[in-house]
Order: sequence, then structure tokens, then C-alpha cells
Amino acid sequence: MSHTLFELHKAKLDAALNAIRTRDYYSAYPENPSPRQYGETADKDGQSAFKAHLNTSFKLDMPGITGEAGSEVSPYGFDLGIQYPTVDVDVLLPAMNEARKAWRDVGVEARTGICLEILKRINQRSFEIGYSVMHTSGQGFMMAFQAGGPHAQDRGLEAIAYAYDAMTHTPGAATWTKPQGKHDPLVMDKTFTVTGRGVALVIGCSTFPTWNTYPGLFASLVTGNPVIVKPHPAGILPAALTIQIAQEVLSEQGLPPYIASMVIDADPSQPCTKTLAQREEVRVIDFTGNTAFGDWLEQNCHQAVVYTEKAGVNTIIIDSTDNFKGMIQNLSFTLSLYSGQMCTTPQDIFIPAGGIETDQGHKSFDEVAEALSTGITRFLSDPERAAMVLGCIQTEVTDKRVDSARELGERVGTIVRESDRPENPWFKEGRMRSPLLIAVDADKEDAYMEELFGPISFLVRTDNNDHSIELAHKAVKNHGAITMGCYSTNDAVLEQIEEAALDTGVALSINLTGGVYVNQSAAFSDFHATGSNPAANASLSDLAFVANRFRVVQSRKHA
Repeated sequence: MSHTLFELHKAKLDAALNAIRTRDYYSAYPENPSPRQYGETADKDGQSAFKAHLNTSFKLDMPGITGEAGSEVSPYGFDLGIQYPTVDVDVLLPAMNEARKAWRDVGVEARTGICLEILKRINQRSFEIGYSVMHTSGQGFMMAFQAGGPHAQDRGLEAIAYAYDAMTHTPGAATWTKPQGKHDPLVMDKTFTVTGRGVALVIGCSTFPTWNTYPGLFASLVTGNPVIVKPHPAGILPAALTIQIAQEVLSEQGLPPYIASMVIDADPSQPCTKTLAQREEVRVIDFTGNTAFGDWLEQNCHQAVVYTEKAGVNTIIIDSTDNFKGMIQNLSFTLSLYSGQMCTTPQDIFIPAGGIETDQGHKSFDEVAEALSTGITRFLSDPERAAMVLGCIQTEVTDKRVDSARELGERVGTIVRESDRPENPWFKEGRMRSPLLIAVDADKEDAYMEELFGPISFLVRTDNNDHSIELAHKAVKNHGAITMGCYSTNDAVLEQIEEAALDTGVALSINLTGGVYVNQSAAFSDFHATGSNPAANASLSDLAFVANRFRVVQSRKHA
């Protein structure tokens, strides 16, 4: 039956394989939450399904269940009240390790078909998952639907496509014939079996509980590794829904449902992640989160292949522009989107102290700063738009960090724009903040040369354009970055900036003034991170992201 699933979804897989080779636009799952795409009642049904989970016990099928736990609170101001199963990993992990054989033996095509079916069913519940992402991460609904739904699903499909490409590079069987001159040739039949490394662990983050989870989840699953998702305590529901759907498909195929499992903290004050990550059965780890824990995983989990995405200092270099209005509008949206709670949001914007040349004439540093401040305020002036774009601050820690950053800004520079607290028209208790802009001199590196996660950006006053490039290079080299952006009308300057980006291994966006933003990336075309600087040791997705999750084991015999 699972081979039937492969045939059922083969056209989608072929399209994804073509997309990763051409790098042109491709999306398998509609990002527009339109009734024409998902059905007339999809939104209402999804919202009802989300609400039906509140204040209930969530069911998953796993050996070793010991009780229930859960303490999620929506950043929009209410408790979710959902209880999830807790498990004894001393029971679960051996069972998952034993299930590896069945998962291995179904073969590459069957695993691929099953994973594609899981994605199909996840897509059918995109609204339900969208509301669950919204009320755990604090994203506005449109972003939660798109990034938490179809865009995350595209990233999952992308990982499957790369993995399938890698796994089928070697044939499953071959006949080996060695000529022997006058004697009969030596002939052997050989088989080559893709085997997973062991149990895989995906450690989720609170801000993007599906987008950052699906690449590792599906890359490990399709390559033959049973997978545990360990969600952030504040963002369990999106992971639980995903695992529940996966278990349904696995069960239908006659496989142990706990090939896909979820482990949560019985007590969030005593997280189990370190203990879980160091288990001998765990041979692959994916992590998105803070640098300190990512470094710990890399340094202490020697039994596993570890893929990390950590903190970084994303930069923008402004030299000149032939579309000042477009630049300001683009940056205003970029800094506002999800209140800067993205690993791709620019933090340091380097501007020469002498100002820049634009299509509106020369603009001083202060004029550029004021234009950006005004642009953000104008963009967020409509309360409903502000609520949808900003979303909510996911955690109180980030909220307090904004206040601390303001105090820092007063000490070392100038507050260009205050971070106010807009009121959400639909959720009065929502924890909202708008972007904080701080102008500082370039010598205040202690202030801006480390990540301050949240709606916090520094406008750094540099000596000249060369100085801006030097500082951006330093930020990425020493602290890492997922993105770098620049604005210049000078080809020689753009070549300098591109060389800095290549040298530090960071994705570069040049002169964005339209509907593409530096903190957005498109599956199948844009690589998310490069694995070439301290912000991440892997890229979503490339062949390196999938190829070390499995091994090919051969057997041979005389024909």
C-alpha cells in the first residue's frame, strides 16, 4: 500500500526534484488562505478544530506514557489548557530503536510515499495548524497560516526531495562482472540498502514551531530514522498535531505509529532536552535556538550528527539608492514583520555619517534615520494592519529585552524611534511591541555586536562606506548571520559587498525595494543559512543537510 502512496504523489516529488535543480519559483502548497484553494468552510472549520483542543487531553500513540503535562499560554492573552502525554524515555527509545528495522525494510520509495502522504494531510489541516501556530508563537494569523502552514510544508517537501535524490544516487541492486581473460568472468550480485543512523531528535523553537521543525523531521524520517520531536514548552500544539497526523499514516501502513513520537518536559522548570540529546539511541539532532545551547549540543553530543541554527547579527549596508521611498518602505515592513522575532531580521543597519546619495538628493544620516522611523510609524498606523504584521511578542523575556535595549540606547546613543505597545483590536490582552530604533556611533560595538532578539535595531554611524562593509563583515565573521542586505547604485561597491558576503558565507539581498524582503526566503530556491558562519552549521536545504542522515550498507554473493 505504501508503494501506492509513492505512485500517488510521484508527480509532486518530480516537480520538487525539478525545482531544486532549476531554483525557479515553485510551491506545492497554496499560500493564499482562499476558500477557492482550501474550501468555503476551511477557515471556520480550522478555527473550530483549534478551539476544540483547548482545555483537553491530547492523544498520541507511544509506549511508555506516564501521565500528562502542558502549560502553554497564548501571547494573545489566554491559557491553552492542553495536556499532552509524558513518556518514560527508557521505554520509548528502545521501542523506537527496534522499529528502525520495519522502517528500514519498507524501502526508499515506500518511506518517501508515506512522508508525502503525511505532508498532504498536514496541508489539509493548514488552518487548524495556522491557528495553533498563531496562539503559541504570537504570529499574526496570515503569517502563522503561511509560514506555519504551506511554507513549512514546502520546506518539508524540499528536504524529502533532496533526501530522495541522495538515497537514489546508488542503485538498490547491481550485477558486478569482472572479465578474467580466457577464464569465465567473475560475476556477483550486490544489493545496496539505505539505513538510517538511529533515532533522530528534532528540538523545536517557540517562534517557528513548524517552519524550523519540518526540514529536520522529514529529512530524518524519509532517510530511515525514527523521529522524536521535542517542542519548546511554549509551542507544543503545532508539533503535537504534526506527530498525530504522522502516526495516523504510519498506522494505516501497518507500521509502528511511534516511528514518529513527541517528548515534552513533564516539568518545564526541569527540561529533559540535554538528557534526551545524549542518549546513545539518538544519532541525529536538529536544533533551532540560542547559541549557548546550540554550542552545548555540538560539543557534548558526540554520538550524534548535530545540525544547528543559532543566533546571529544580521546586517544592512546602506551606501546609496535610486529609490529612497521604496527602500524605506521595504525596510519598514522588514523590521516590523513579526516584531523582529525572526532569525533573518536585520539588527545592524550601517549608514555613513556623511549621509547617502538618493534619487531625492543627498540625505544626511539623521534624515535617513528619521525617514525610517516615520516609515515604520506610518506603516503601522492602521491598528488592524499593525496587529496582523507585528503579531505578539512570544515571551516576556523578549518583551523585557526591548526595555533593556532602550536603556542601553539612552546610555550609548540616541533613541530614534520608541517601541510602543499597540493594542490588538481583536485580542486586548495581546503582548505587542513595535520596532525600537537606536542610533549609535560605530565605536559602540559592545552595544550592537551581539544579537538582541526582538524588535530592536541599531542605526550605526560609520566613517564611510568602506567602514560599513568592514563592520558588517566583522559582525558576520565573529557572530554569524543568516542574512545580509545592501543598498547601492555603485557597481564597484556592490562587488565589495558581495565579496564580503562570500567571504563570510552569508546570503545577500541587493537593493530590495519591492515585494521581496530580506527576512523572507522561498523554499526550493533560497537556501536558508549556509552553514559557513557561526549562525548555523547547516543549510535548509541542500544535499549536505540530508546525506549524512543515512548510510548505504551492501551485501554481495556469487551470481
